[in-house]
Amino acid sequence: MPVKLSSSADADGHDEARIEIVPLIDIMFFLLASFMLVSLSMTQLNRVPIELPESDAALAEKSVPPFHFAINENGVITLDQTILTPTEVTDKLAALENRDDVNVLIAAHADARHQQVMRLLDAVRAAGIERVSFETKK
Repeated sequence: MPVKLSSSADADGHDEARIEIVPLIDIMFFLLASFMLVSLSMTQLNRVPIELPESDAALAEKSVPPFHFAINENGVITLDQTILTPTEVTDKLAALENRDDVNVLIAAHADARHQQVMRLLDAVRAAGIERVSFETKK
């Protein structure tokens, strides 16, 4: 096809179709930002929603322990949305090789019975775990 220097129109007077790249780049950046925001909002703890008790002596935890047990108001123990019994908790923690460095965080619902929380604490201690924390809200 010969090069036309005078006009970009063809013999019928129609302009040639062009692909504008700038709007495509704008759309790609918008999609990238949208996917990033959605993926950031999806990073949440996978646990049963519970209402934590309040405490004035609460300290902020810098890191999330690998074992984050939750007890709801009915006394059901969960770990990553998996329901466990106190015996299963002891077996799961006793199977770990280096139990001295393991941290356990217990989040009990504000209306959970004290006896249910103590059963979980006893199950954790029976596995040889000494570093146990309780989650509260300030």
